[in-house]
Amino acid sequence: MFPDRARLADSAKKPVVAIPKDSLPRIPADSLLPDSLKMRSDTTIRPIRISKDSLSAPVYYKAKDSIVMFVKKKEFHLYNKADVKYEQTQLTGNTMDFNQASGILTSRMGLDTAGKPFDRAVLNDGTTSSEMDSVQYNFTSGKAMIFQTRAQYGEGYVSSNRVKKQPDNTVFGFRNGYTTCNLDTPHFAFRAKKIKVIPDKLIVSGPANLEIEGIPTPLFIPFAIFPISHGQRTGLLPPQYVVNQQKGIGLENGGYYFGLGEYLDLTVRGDVYSYGSWGLTLSPTYRKRYKYNGGFNLAFANTRAGGDPQIKSEYTVSRDFRVTWSHSMDSKARPGTNFGASVNFGTSTYNTYNVTDAYTRLNNNMSSSINYSKSWVGKPYNLTLAMGHNQNNSTREVNINFPDGSFNVNTLYPFQRKELVGTPKWYEKIGISYNNLFRNNINFVDSTFGTPAMFDNMKAGMQHQIPITLSIPVTRNITLSPSINYTEKWYLRQQQLTWLPEKQKFDTTTTNGFYRSSAASMGASLATAIYGMYAFKNKNSYVQRIRHVMRPNLGFSYSPNLGKNDYYYLNIDSSGRPTQFSYYDGSPFGPSPNQTFAGLTFGLDNNLEMRVRSSKDTSGSKKIKLLDGFGISSSYNLAVDSFQLAPFALNARTNLFDKVNLTFGATLDPYQLDSFGVRIDKYVWKGEKFSIGRLTQANIAVSTSFQSQDPKAKEKQAQKDKMAEEGDLPPDAMLQEQQRQAQLMRSNPGDYVDFDIPWRLDLSYSLSYTRGRTNDRLRDTTIFNQYLGFSGDFSLTPKWKVVLTSGFDFRLMQISYTTMTISRDLHCWQMSVNLVPFGSYRQFSITINPKAGILRDLRINRTRQFFDL
Repeated sequence: MFPDRARLADSAKKPVVAIPKDSLPRIPADSLLPDSLKMRSDTTIRPIRISKDSLSAPVYYKAKDSIVMFVKKKEFHLYNKADVKYEQTQLTGNTMDFNQASGILTSRMGLDTAGKPFDRAVLNDGTTSSEMDSVQYNFTSGKAMIFQTRAQYGEGYVSSNRVKKQPDNTVFGFRNGYTTCNLDTPHFAFRAKKIKVIPDKLIVSGPANLEIEGIPTPLFIPFAIFPISHGQRTGLLPPQYVVNQQKGIGLENGGYYFGLGEYLDLTVRGDVYSYGSWGLTLSPTYRKRYKYNGGFNLAFANTRAGGDPQIKSEYTVSRDFRVTWSHSMDSKARPGTNFGASVNFGTSTYNTYNVTDAYTRLNNNMSSSINYSKSWVGKPYNLTLAMGHNQNNSTREVNINFPDGSFNVNTLYPFQRKELVGTPKWYEKIGISYNNLFRNNINFVDSTFGTPAMFDNMKAGMQHQIPITLSIPVTRNITLSPSINYTEKWYLRQQQLTWLPEKQKFDTTTTNGFYRSSAASMGASLATAIYGMYAFKNKNSYVQRIRHVMRPNLGFSYSPNLGKNDYYYLNIDSSGRPTQFSYYDGSPFGPSPNQTFAGLTFGLDNNLEMRVRSSKDTSGSKKIKLLDGFGISSSYNLAVDSFQLAPFALNARTNLFDKVNLTFGATLDPYQLDSFGVRIDKYVWKGEKFSIGRLTQANIAVSTSFQSQDPKAKEKQAQKDKMAEEGDLPPDAMLQEQQRQAQLMRSNPGDYVDFDIPWRLDLSYSLSYTRGRTNDRLRDTTIFNQYLGFSGDFSLTPKWKVVLTSGFDFRLMQISYTTMTISRDLHCWQMSVNLVPFGSYRQFSITINPKAGILRDLRINRTRQFFDL
């Protein structure tokens, strides 16, 4: 570090003077060498002898105040914000002393006049950073003795009175504390006399005592292991202690994690309760980067709940299972081929006894889908295979579609020239395609799963469609589109109902064979767009202009009655009028129409916008949508002698001020009813009172959301964008991870509270109207369903947050399923209270847990649940 041959002998006789760093002269490197060792162009360079106490790399040092050097002693001293760097190791502090002979560097913190420390020594070895009062570091051996230090390892912090650091960065500490709190005086810590830290692997300690706010607790553990490594690590998963009112005292989510390599892992978790309930969950996951990823969840539960398990009449026994599977494939792995799965199947009572979050519990439907698709490069056809499942937990009905697939041939233009030159002829635009659908459907009650009765209602079918299309521009804004379509359906089974008046039910007869049903249609349609603009003459008007866009469409179509033999009639009510049924009701593609249609189809869609003045926009104005769409459609059949005009379908949609979403739909029947509620061939506007139509169905939905400004919104968005850029997961896997996070948020809302947003409010309102007739057709029925839902949160203080979700059903005149969560930010800990105050499922739980993921199993939970079955 210091040249041994430097001619500075006088400095040993004179008193040492502190020389400011900036005033040190710049001396050329070769000026300190003897003339014989200086580089010359005409001489051979001799090897330089290196001193035995020299280091393997240069040491860079600096100080804000001064640097004092003793050349003969081979020492130097740095004062005020000293900074020394050697290879990958950097040491900073208030003052430093270095002895080249021993290779020991000593760094100390500073003390002000009040005795408060400042400029504490910091040692950074490239992997960890430690803060300390003082340190002695040996450059030669790489060992260090550190006093009063605090170091960060992953999510945890280790503070020690004295530490010995080894050359491999292994640390042995004396009188230590481990915590995940980042404060100098942590809220909690595990105190242990001895501790060992193996960097990038784990922290091991002897007997440890939990200390909260500096006060020791009765909780002792014989040893502790805190992993700080990343990646797969096989090991135990500690259970959580819970108290469940229905199942008793229990241990939940205890098990074992098996890291089976880069492509596979397995998590086994179990639950056990004092009343005899137990559960087992197997969760294997698999992945291959840039190829595919997925995972299973196989859950089995045996529930004994409701009372004293020794008295059979006071408790309920239920054996349930649930299977979920998700699989996604990287679209770049095999271009043209895709395979995905989302399976959710189980017993109808699994959610009743084993699920606590409102979203899953209130959802009575479970569904699954498995899809495979293949498209051939350069070929006009593609294949899709699928399996679907839908299950209603209330009615316990299960519907499975397997196999379910399609084979499609894209539109071909048989009259088109191979080389298009100039304007194409009209016949060159004739396109023909082929669509084939095949489906097998099984409908059964879940209690018959796996039995022969499950297959009694199996129905299979295949549908062929051949559409022929043509597009002809009539004028600049009007397009004529003629088309011909032929459909044929193949079935392997017919069913016929027989009405039994004495029993007031149907008897079903099934006949197997090969059956076909066909339909055909042809027609043409005209479509255009009409624009209207109104500009205000007053230039100072807030509203500058309004634009109205109308998109009318008119079509003519003809379809013969090819399906008249698919139907039969039965008398089942007191009106004496027969009711129509089909041999293919409930079949995969249903029956073909049994009515000839030759008539007009017409519709009109509207769009309304206005432009207003705005000082925030660079153009001085902005566009506001008044109506995204408002339309009406119907048809008129010229081929029938009655009921020629079809009901009118109305729809509207808009987003007012980018805040209020509004949708509306309705159906108007143009015909009158007789005393039995049966339609008669007489228009409603020809009755005693004028009417444009009889409203049979209507619905309206309004939703909006408000929230206060998030001061950290830009910072959070930037962090999300950075994670998205740095992430190496394919889009499908990222979507799957987002869905998993959403599920965790629904299950544990108190753990995912954003304290940065002071308040938030979501409102939704829905109203539906249905006009019908009773089963005996003697009375009209009008059903109104009206619901107001709201959810939101607000901060009582910057550390207290209240989250509430509820609603009101106006038809039942009662409050809907309500959940309330109260969260408290305890810095390094978080407390949440979850409450379902009333209803069939009532629950109260309180949870206190650390925020750090490494201590997620250190959780205190108390839960009480009440079921009205």
